[in-house]
Amino acid sequence: MKVAISAALSLAGALGIANAWPSRVLAQHGDHDHALVAPQRETTPEQKQKVSDLVEAVRTANDRFRDVEVAKSEQYEERFGCVSGGDLGAMGVHYVKDAFVGNPELKIDEPELLVYEPQPDGRLRLVAADWLVPAELWHTTSPAPPDLAGQLFHLFEFPNRFALPAFYTLHVWAWRSNPNGTFANWNPNVSCDHFKPSNPHP
Repeated sequence: MKVAISAALSLAGALGIANAWPSRVLAQHGDHDHALVAPQRETTPEQKQKVSDLVEAVRTANDRFRDVEVAKSEQYEERFGCVSGGDLGAMGVHYVKDAFVGNPELKIDEPELLVYEPQPDGRLRLVAADWLVPAELWHTTSPAPPDLAGQLFHLFEFPNRFALPAFYTLHVWAWRSNPNGTFANWNPNVSCDHFKPSNPHP
C-alpha cells in the first residue's frame, strides 16, 4: 500500500492533476465528503487549550520548514501544483515526503506533507502541515478514524482529485489563521494567485 500510494502521489504530481482542472471543478468534483464540511469551532476552554497546545507543538516540531530549502533538503518534493478550491479558498502548494507516506504511525514531527502559499515575490510561505494515511492501511489495525493528539482526521473518499486510494488527512494551519477552523481543509486566507510552476510547460 505504501508503494501504491507513493506512486499515485508521484503520478498525480507529474500529471499536474490539481492544476489541470478549473477551480470550480476543484471545489466540487469528488469533494462531497470534505470540501463543504462545517467549520470546526472550539467551544469550551478545554477544547481551545487542546487546539492551542497542538498548534504550538506542530510549530515547535516543524518551524524549520518555514525555509522551503530545508524541506527540500529533507526529501520533501512539490506535488499537485497549487491546490485551489475556488470560493472555498485554497490549500496551497504541497511538498510530500514519500518516506513518511503510508506509515500508520502518526507523529507530530513527521508530517507527510508541508503546505506553502506562493507570495508575490516568488517565495513560498509555510502555512500548514498535513498528515496523511491510506484508509485501507489504517483500518487494518483500527476501526476508528485516525487522530493526532485527539484531533480526528478528514476522509477523502475514492475517486478524488489526487487520483489516490481513499485516505485520511489532517491539515493543521499552524502558520496561517483559518476562519473555517484550525483543522479545516480549505483556507479562505490562502491564495494560489501568485503560483508559478517549478517546471512550466512550454
